[in-house]
Amino acid sequence: VQLQASGGGLVQAGGSLRLSCKASGMNFRYGDMKWYRQSPGNQREWVATISPGGAATYADNVTGRFTMSRDNIYRTVSLQMSALQPEDTGLYLCYTDYRSQHNWGRGTQVTVSS
Repeated sequence: VQLQASGGGLVQAGGSLRLSCKASGMNFRYGDMKWYRQSPGNQREWVATISPGGAATYADNVTGRFTMSRDNIYRTVSLQMSALQPEDTGLYLCYTDYRSQHNWGRGTQVTVSS
C-alpha cells in the first residue's frame, strides 16, 4: 500500500487548505482512511476518519472546520480545512489499516501563521 499526500503549505490564521491523499496497492473501496497530524514535541494526533461508505468522524478540535471526503473511483481522500489556527500546524499524515496492517504516507506539512 502506498499513500501519497499533497496540498500542504503556509497559510494565515483564518485561511483554508485542501489536502489530498492518493492510495495505491489496495482495494480502496474497502478501506477506512484516516488523517493524523504531528507537530514537534507532540504526540501524533488523530484528525478524521472516513469509512468506505463515506461516513466521516472528526476530532473535537476540528469538528465544524474540517471536512473529509473520498472518491473511490480515483482512490483519493481529501481533507478540506477552514478557519485554520496556528495550533493546526503540523505534518498531516494519511493512514489506513487496510488488511489489519499499518500503512502511513509521508505526509504533507501545514503551517498556519498568526
